[in-house]
Amino acid sequence: MEGINITAVSMFGAFVALTLFITYWAAKKVTGTKNFYSAGGNITGFQNGLAIAGDYMSAASFLGISGLVFAAGYDGLIYSIGFLVGWPIILLLIAEPLRNLGKYTFADVASYRLKQTPTRILAALGSLATVALYLIAQMVGSGKLIQVLFGLDYTLAVIIVGVLMMIYVTFGGMIATTWVQIIKAGLLLFGATLLAFLVLLHFNFSMEGLFGAAIEKHAKGEAIMAPGGLVSDPISAISLGLALMFGTAGLPHILMRFFTVPDAKQANRSVLFATGFIGYFYILTFIIGFGAVAFLLGNPDFLDGNGALIGGNNMAAIQLSDALGGDLMLGFISAVAFATILAVVSGLTLAGASAISHDLYASVFKKGQADEKAELKVSRMATIGLAVTAILLGILFEKQNVAYMVGLAFAIAASANFPILFLSMYWKKLTTRGAVIGGSAGLLTAIVLVIIGPIVWVDVFGFAQAIFPYKYPALFSMSVAFFGIWFFSVTDKSESAQIERDKFDAQFLRSQTGIGAEQSNKAH
Repeated sequence: MEGINITAVSMFGAFVALTLFITYWAAKKVTGTKNFYSAGGNITGFQNGLAIAGDYMSAASFLGISGLVFAAGYDGLIYSIGFLVGWPIILLLIAEPLRNLGKYTFADVASYRLKQTPTRILAALGSLATVALYLIAQMVGSGKLIQVLFGLDYTLAVIIVGVLMMIYVTFGGMIATTWVQIIKAGLLLFGATLLAFLVLLHFNFSMEGLFGAAIEKHAKGEAIMAPGGLVSDPISAISLGLALMFGTAGLPHILMRFFTVPDAKQANRSVLFATGFIGYFYILTFIIGFGAVAFLLGNPDFLDGNGALIGGNNMAAIQLSDALGGDLMLGFISAVAFATILAVVSGLTLAGASAISHDLYASVFKKGQADEKAELKVSRMATIGLAVTAILLGILFEKQNVAYMVGLAFAIAASANFPILFLSMYWKKLTTRGAVIGGSAGLLTAIVLVIIGPIVWVDVFGFAQAIFPYKYPALFSMSVAFFGIWFFSVTDKSESAQIERDKFDAQFLRSQTGIGAEQSNKAH
């Protein structure tokens, strides 16, 4: 893999040209905040399902999970199953009420009957913390990819991604982001199908043959077919599972997608389509991961002097495409992986920008009185700020496995965003005091445990031993959040707390049927 892969560069260039054209087309339609944040609510259930799948099938999924299966075998599946199990929760509990109650962000729902200012500030902080960690994963993946493919410096590669995502979101908003996601999801599903097909074709479509070859090649032998290679203790396994299941229902860039469809029925259809696409995709990543073990290990063309995969384990799917189909296949899969990153960072950046402009600027600082032009201007400034931050974080976290970083983002989403969103829709006794204190405690616990845990304390800061022994904090931080919300709500005897409880019945009716008084947004 010496020098520049002309095929990859050409395909990547074609995708960038197409997406910039979409952005130009979308920019003419972005006439106000509704178009910028939610594509005017004109996306169909099928289109939105494909776009959600596009958002979800990120570089962390494609490169990270196949890399984890390559490194740890069977246990790499923990991530894909955990990711997938979150979807029925969204379908049954979240999608319809969210669409009926919200406008642009999940903070609209969380603050429906609670005090606007503290609830929105907390929801925005939870969103931004989740977006920041998720963005790191995408930026690291993109930097590594361009480094391997184009021979460019890692830092320059990260800057290119940051600048492109800034253009998509600043000018095209949700319309451009949605169509970029749809095209990218189609390309990724086709590319992963082709790669898995070529792997299975080599073994006459025998999974037994594939696993046998992988066991023979892998240093761990038969151990790669047993659990325990990645998560070795029950607390870590439960914690990771909780983060992936409930974090899905708290991801701001996924929740935003339910406001792009015209009604709750289309919101539910979105989830059904997305679940099908995503489930199929994760089966493919499993085959690709084992295929990488079978084809790459022991092959000197793809290993460095120490016997490690060139570019690191995150490049397993990319190197496999080279092994199976040469430069043409490598070029296509690389361009698809890069398209994946560009599309996902655009969705994340839009979610972060909307938290700053809609939740903080328009709803908190301007008390709901901001004019649309000013709010759009703040959104665009926030997009530029987030792009610069993403570039800096991408450079700082260069050495991290991208799937681990996403696991941490999910832990924060599960600890700060999901409990408040879920309880605001389904628990009558929730009060502002409970939501703010409990949610803040969950958010802070998740962030602190991430920092003092092995991934940041040891791998990033370089200390010998972590203060908190587990990689995944969700079991602890979710417990703190739910307990805090419950305790500080039931002990809240204030007059405003009683008013908030009294409003629950009207909110619940509206969340289930879409019928009810319009949200006042000026309740307190």
